[in-house]
Formats: sequence, C-alpha cells, structure tokens
Amino acid sequence: QVQLVESGGGLVQPGGSLRLSCAASGLTFSNYIMRWYRQAPGKGREFVAVIGTTGDFTTYADSVKGRFTISRDNAKSTVYLQMNSLKREDTAVYYCHAIYRTATYWGQGTQVTVSS
Repeated sequence: QVQLVESGGGLVQPGGSLRLSCAASGLTFSNYIMRWYRQAPGKGREFVAVIGTTGDFTTYADSVKGRFTISRDNAKSTVYLQMNSLKREDTAVYYCHAIYRTATYWGQGTQVTVSS
C-alpha cells in the first residue's frame, strides 16, 4: 500500500520559515518524480515545485521562486519543501505528489497558515 505522509505545516508569521516533509512508503521512491502542490481556500490546486528522480532538476512556480526550495533524500524516501520569507498568500493546504509512468499518488496534505 502506497502512502505519502506530509508533515511540518503550522502557523507562522509573515516573513517566517517552515520546512515541509513528505515521507513515502510502499513504492520505489527513487523512480518517482516528486511535486508539491497547494490549495488555498476557495481556489483550485496549484503547482508549487517539482524535483527529478535524482534531484538533477527542479522547477518552481513564479510565485515561490527564490523563496522556496525543493529537495529529496532517496535513502529516506522523503521529499522536502523549505519555505522562507513566507507571505499571507502562501496560506494553503500543501500536498505532495508522486508520479512514475502511469502511477500517480497524492498525500493527504498539511496546512500552512501565514498570519500575524
């Protein structure tokens, strides 16, 4: 049974930082391209960042470029999202996503709230 479990969300003040983790199990993690998405209240799910299977490439949404960093540790089957200089508009539920050929999986999400 494949599981993606996000953690690290919470309440943070504007300008603060958080590090999200997504621990995968039940799959060969190193085969999977990993992405982070987010969904703000009343909005659709939007792409945040992606990382290649070996960390050889990363791409970011324009809204987070220069503030967020995606990374992975294949030995731990975990992908991370370091979020710095957080803004109120970063408030959302953050989801990790794994994809390899036709196999695709989602985590349950972790809430990030940026507020003073």
